[in-house]
Amino acid sequence: MTIRSLSIAIAQLNPVVGDVDGNLEKARTARGQAAALGADLVVFSELFLSGYPPEDLVLKPAFQEAVRAAAEALAADTGEGGPAVLIGAPWAEAGALHNAALLMAEGAIQAQRFKRLLPNFGVFDELRVFRPGPPLEPIEFGGARLGVMVCEDMWAGGPASELAEAGADFFLVLNGSPFRKTVYAERADAVEDRRREQGKAMLYVNQVGGQDSLTFDGASFAMRSDGTRAAAAPAWREGVFLTRWSRAGGVWEPEAGDVTPAPAGLEAVYAALTLGVRDYVDKNRFPGVVIGLSGGIDSALTAAIAVDALGPDRVRCVMLPSRYTSEESLRDAKACAKKLGVSYETIAIEPAVDAFDRMLKPAFGANDPAPGPDLAAENIQSRIRGVLLMALSNKFGPMVLTTGNKSEMSVGYATLYGDMNGGYNPLKDVYKMEVFALSRWRNGAKPGGGLGPSAEVIPPAIIDKPPSAELRDDQRDDDSLPPYETLDAILDGLIERELSLAEIVAEGHPEETVRRVEHLLYVAEYKRRQAPPGPKVTVRNFDRDRRYPITNGFRDAR
Repeated sequence: MTIRSLSIAIAQLNPVVGDVDGNLEKARTARGQAAALGADLVVFSELFLSGYPPEDLVLKPAFQEAVRAAAEALAADTGEGGPAVLIGAPWAEAGALHNAALLMAEGAIQAQRFKRLLPNFGVFDELRVFRPGPPLEPIEFGGARLGVMVCEDMWAGGPASELAEAGADFFLVLNGSPFRKTVYAERADAVEDRRREQGKAMLYVNQVGGQDSLTFDGASFAMRSDGTRAAAAPAWREGVFLTRWSRAGGVWEPEAGDVTPAPAGLEAVYAALTLGVRDYVDKNRFPGVVIGLSGGIDSALTAAIAVDALGPDRVRCVMLPSRYTSEESLRDAKACAKKLGVSYETIAIEPAVDAFDRMLKPAFGANDPAPGPDLAAENIQSRIRGVLLMALSNKFGPMVLTTGNKSEMSVGYATLYGDMNGGYNPLKDVYKMEVFALSRWRNGAKPGGGLGPSAEVIPPAIIDKPPSAELRDDQRDDDSLPPYETLDAILDGLIERELSLAEIVAEGHPEETVRRVEHLLYVAEYKRRQAPPGPKVTVRNFDRDRRYPITNGFRDAR
């Protein structure tokens, strides 16, 4: 009998790296849901059983054995009927470790396909741990010849050509594709390249969830051979979604289903930040978070993200005023906490500041400058705040969220062991001007799945006032830095686009300013190496993408 249709379920799920037993149970639950939908096959994402990316954990023999045992147990389940399984897992074969896709049916692993192209750029370093697989061949299943690929195999093109030449009817791609602001355009371009070259339909399955500094948006889809979307799963949401495929005239195509557009722009960035916080806190089993709420925009946006991620009951906000904290900041912080519905308290740092002054006076001696705060005194205030927040974390268990943005972290406008103290930084990859934009966006919209209020959450006074660290009288950020509009544009050239000094000057920026920003960027590397992780949203984040030396004598002389 000629089979003319297949029902294939997308398992768009959130695995936990290293939790092999938990990921196996997730797979079993999803397979049960796929069975209820009438699926013939359920497809999971890249390295699902281990979680993605497992980094060097995957080199541990005991971990490899645990994954193999889980895969064999899942394969055995298929002997009891129900849908077959196509799932990603690390797989040792003939002395080599591979990034594999395993087809399970009738109680056994029926076929294996090993990832051909191992990325070694940006956040990826798979060549460090895996061995490339042999040329790909289709897998016979349900009357179709499935062109199974793993992530990069689709993006680059060669493996798709191998499969097409070997007679694949359509492509199934298991992905671990992390989010960045450019990702939807990049995916669309890669998919269109494969469609134009091969003229075949595709099922693209991506994971969802946060893993350290990476977030995964899901947004899985089925695409027809003409490039149109037949079905698209919601971004940023777990679920099992059924696609139906039929063959006519010898060509397999997905049938029309639900197409959920992925959010774009600020909405997508906010979703990534929220998911990054939620999964980092929950997967590492913290009861909640504690935040130093200063009355400034960075801490206000951080608090809003935390509330949307975790709910107000799991967010504790603390105002830590000094003699330089303005009445305006006290009022604004309190108003922000009230709008968010979070726990809020005040702990004055002045007694500790006075104690440090007394303790250090003999050591500073004749080197103590004229009355008034210098850099050492400013940083002592910040470090006192860090000590207090960490004390609350140690005493009650919540993790400290730091609040510095990418503009500040780029040029070292942050205090090591002070405002950099904490376990996770939601704004680490968000430039200052985008902090303003996200704050305005959040005041006018409630994000999907957000646990915070629908109304305005950040008082407009916080957004409108000039940024200040308030570590001395009448301090403003632009006393020490170029205006953020200028600073962010220069940093975009230096970091995201790797432009030369001359190219950035040609865009209209003063050469002296560009040289100063470049110098600050390089000398702050030692601080960034000690900073907590935070969710990647730009093309080049500081955690995994941009790996510069700390000791670095280079300056662009052009």
